[in-house]
Amino acid sequence: MLSLMESGGVGFLFSLLITPIWIRFLTKRSLGQHIQEDGPHTHHHKAGTPTMGGVIIVVAAVLGYAMGHVGTAVVVTRSGLLCVAVIIASGLLGFADDFLAIRNARNLGLSPRGKLIGQVVIAGVFAVLALYWVHTSTDLSFTRYSLPGWNLTSTGWFVLAAFVIVATSNAVNLTDGLDGLAAGSATFCFGVLAIIGYWQFRHFEIYRLHAALDLGLVAVGLVGACLGFLWWNAAPARIFMGDTGSLAVGTGLGALCLLMNLDLLLVIIGGLFVAETASVILQVLSYRIFGRRIFRMSPFHYHFELRGWPETTVIIRFWILAGLLAMLGLGIFYGDFLKIAKVV
Repeated sequence: MLSLMESGGVGFLFSLLITPIWIRFLTKRSLGQHIQEDGPHTHHHKAGTPTMGGVIIVVAAVLGYAMGHVGTAVVVTRSGLLCVAVIIASGLLGFADDFLAIRNARNLGLSPRGKLIGQVVIAGVFAVLALYWVHTSTDLSFTRYSLPGWNLTSTGWFVLAAFVIVATSNAVNLTDGLDGLAAGSATFCFGVLAIIGYWQFRHFEIYRLHAALDLGLVAVGLVGACLGFLWWNAAPARIFMGDTGSLAVGTGLGALCLLMNLDLLLVIIGGLFVAETASVILQVLSYRIFGRRIFRMSPFHYHFELRGWPETTVIIRFWILAGLLAMLGLGIFYGDFLKIAKVV
């Protein structure tokens, strides 16, 4: 428990105290966000707001994870190191995208194909290392490795893992359109994962996950990092996380769930991100098939803005949904624990 508090505390304080310094650094160099022209007109005043705040989130999370091992008995595991490494890799990809967007003076960085190729490479390397270095279970999981317990084989799990990493990184990226929406929503998800990691550690006989507590440290480090950043990113935002942050946060969410044997539970814990992505998919399909749009604009947080909801109202209501879905995931996890504990 002390290690979890240390990890979260260090991540929070670093993010909270260093973000304003990073804001001044970016402002002096005019490294600000370019707003897409076809977005809501109420966002045009945000042009020039410093971006690439995800640098602070990544550094704070990594530092929090590292400090969680200082003076504690928590062992550094391959799972923890792999999770941290893939977060950093995605953060670097996002940084390249953000930097190019600023340099080109438009809201476009890497080409969609180039960005996707980078994500697929990162996801593929993660999946290979998870299989052959970490030796992650290849059984399809919900709340534990043995439920439902269908063996996907190495090939099947590789495909699943690669898809999850690419999907979650893009899902958080799509959600990061309003001040603090992605950071606040992700905090709920990582908070639940930190609790689950600690619970898996305390009940090893059920979950058989040696790295549970170490992965919990990664999760709570991300909680602290996102909360500290949210202090400055909340409406009206003084800084945006950019792709640097959204890709790293999304990748971290997917990697944690895969390594903690929560493959299917991810859909519930990160339900808001799933809904945001689904709104984009439905919008595209509806327009291409029927020639009509379901939403005024997608992702659907913009739809509510265009219907007259103030931005802060959309954000807070979406935070509520994100928190409820994350807690629902925790409730399902605990309900399964009560069920299996009676058998054990």
